Amino acid sequence: MKLKKLIQVIKNKLRGGETAEQLRARGVKVGENLNVYNSLIDGKHGFLITIGNNVTITGARILAHDGSMKKFLGYSKIARVTIGDNVFIGQGSIVLPGVTIGNNVIVGAGAVISRNVPDNSIVVGNPQQIVGTFDDFIAKHKAKMETCPVYHSKGVEEPEEVRNKMFNELENTIGYDL
Repeated sequence: MKLKKLIQVIKNKLRGGETAEQLRARGVKVGENLNVYNSLIDGKHGFLITIGNNVTITGARILAHDGSMKKFLGYSKIARVTIGDNVFIGQGSIVLPGVTIGNNVIVGAGAVISRNVPDNSIVVGNPQQIVGTFDDFIAKHKAKMETCPVYHSKGVEEPEEVRNKMFNELENTIGYDL
């Protein structure tokens, strides 16, 4: 196994996510450069899920089935899920069956994705709502990085003096502006 691939496997294990190889073994179609952190990707219906290139899924659930009607109607809704290229799916998000998420999309934390999301979108909330374009979001935050402190943080793994510096520099920051 190549060193880069081995490092990725170890990182995925440590952060509670499945590797691309594990997902492929369950039938999920996976592109290159997938990062999964503490997420659940439908285990029994992986063959219905396609994930593109350069995708990060953080603490989310990707479902290709909906068993809510099984008790009442005797069957479950089952549908494909397609996630495009260059997609970030935020913490606590849920992607429901039958959804296509386009390319260059950010799904905000806690969003419930029950309808298709077009390319170049920022989507948040429950019910989901498009609040801007990917291109505008990236440009806005790139400009902010020129005037605000920027960190490449490893969180608690940072030395205490680095954490204290970040804490002090960020003392007057309030809220987060999309």
